Amino acid sequence: MKFATTHIAAAIGLSLTMGLAAATAHAAPIIVKFSHVVAENTPKGQGALKFKELAEAALPGKVEVQVFSNSQLFGDGKEMEALLLGDVQIIAPSLAKFDRYTKKIQIFDLPFMFDDMDALDRFQSGPKGQELLDSMKSKGIKGLGYWHNGLKQLSTNKDKLTRPEDVKGLKFRIQSSDVLEAQFRQLGANPQKLAFSEVYQALQTGVVDGAENPWSNIYSQKMHEVQKTIAVTNHGALDYMVITNSGWWDGLPEDVRAGLQKAMAGATEHANKLAAEINDRDRQRIADAGKAKIQELSKEDVAAWRATMRPVWDKFQDQIGKDIIDAAIASNQQ
Repeated sequence: MKFATTHIAAAIGLSLTMGLAAATAHAAPIIVKFSHVVAENTPKGQGALKFKELAEAALPGKVEVQVFSNSQLFGDGKEMEALLLGDVQIIAPSLAKFDRYTKKIQIFDLPFMFDDMDALDRFQSGPKGQELLDSMKSKGIKGLGYWHNGLKQLSTNKDKLTRPEDVKGLKFRIQSSDVLEAQFRQLGANPQKLAFSEVYQALQTGVVDGAENPWSNIYSQKMHEVQKTIAVTNHGALDYMVITNSGWWDGLPEDVRAGLQKAMAGATEHANKLAAEINDRDRQRIADAGKAKIQELSKEDVAAWRATMRPVWDKFQDQIGKDIIDAAIASNQQ
């Protein structure tokens, strides 16, 4: 009898062990919601899809990445709140969106701060740029990487757009950024804060006269169809910081966190390579469409824009930090 009881207990124990193992093996994957506000065919849209592909390949059955594009889950004004509440796990706001969490990130909005995308890359991958990824952890935000979209161009519903005086009195859509507001006031223009999803209609109806965007955003949102002139100013970069809720991130199993970080590194490389290719392609598509004139600027024209906007640097130096501005300037000289 003892023998039978012992075997029954052993069988029950084995069954429980196997059941637990099976339950563990078939545990529901961790859902990672990645929400963004632009189209899938933009660099950010493609980067998000690449992250899903790499993350699910690296962590089969452990994570499921759900990508929501074009503000279908949360728009510009709500995505940060949603992240902090845990309603989404990853978002990629433009760098202009962070000034209420740290003034240091305003470095990226300063007009003509970076000579080109290579200089921006050098700064972001350097010590000061990497420090900024963790500059908001006390607010619950962890930076995972920088994604490019491209250099910004000015567009308006006017025929002439070569010098700063051409935009005086015009209304420009801006993101919610003190630096960008100061930039347009410095030009004598009137900045209007609008969500990205509202820009096309605002341009179409004349609520605003112009905007600043990289070629990929102009084309994907069809802004070139409702603007007369796009000036090749390259006056700033529209970049994103891919972020997550720091509490959620720190609470992940170590192997999952490592897998997601590796997937993010791969997605970042992919997105940034695409950014240059897509912007070149979309600039050509806009030219071919023939609806908006692409206005090339001379060196003298660009110098005039630089000189007019330069006082904005001095206005925000104390908030950003001279050390960060100096590091950004140094990135142009390598």
